[in-house]
Amino acid sequence: MVQGTFTKQRLQPGRIEKARRWLKLKYLLLLRAKGGPAKVAKGFGIGLFVEMFTLPTGGLAAVLILPLVYLFRASLPGALIGFLFGKIIYVPMMFLNKKVGSLVVPKGFVHHIHFQPHWLEKLLKGAMDLIVGGMIVGAVLGVLVYFPIKLLLGLYTARRKEKRLKRKAQLLSVEKGKL
Repeated sequence: MVQGTFTKQRLQPGRIEKARRWLKLKYLLLLRAKGGPAKVAKGFGIGLFVEMFTLPTGGLAAVLILPLVYLFRASLPGALIGFLFGKIIYVPMMFLNKKVGSLVVPKGFVHHIHFQPHWLEKLLKGAMDLIVGGMIVGAVLGVLVYFPIKLLLGLYTARRKEKRLKRKAQLLSVEKGKL
């Protein structure tokens, strides 16, 4: 009786297995998205671009990703994956964002508000450097990432099409052999 219960539990997939299968399904759906590799690659670039400058703004990413995806006719799932990838690489890129922003933002930019305390002035200047630098670095990264992702997805699509044609030819040869 104990053995039967154990067998029943083994046959039902667990939560981890269900999550793994769900992620694999979503991955395959993304690879086979309508509009082809260019649409998914555009979405990934948009997500990466938006993540590079929205962290210091307190979560305006959703407000920015949706219109940009619609405007550029990109893939929303691709944009969300690019956004998550941007979260992973943000900490190392933050130093580059800050450096680029400090080169672009004028030195006396925050001095126009005279009644603010010195610590607030430094905080605003640092945030402005991160935002402006993140926009520039994010735009460059988004464009640079577009081409390899489009190429990789195109190769995947071509390989999948080749396998389908090969399988079809094998089935046709088997059917001709039976006749």
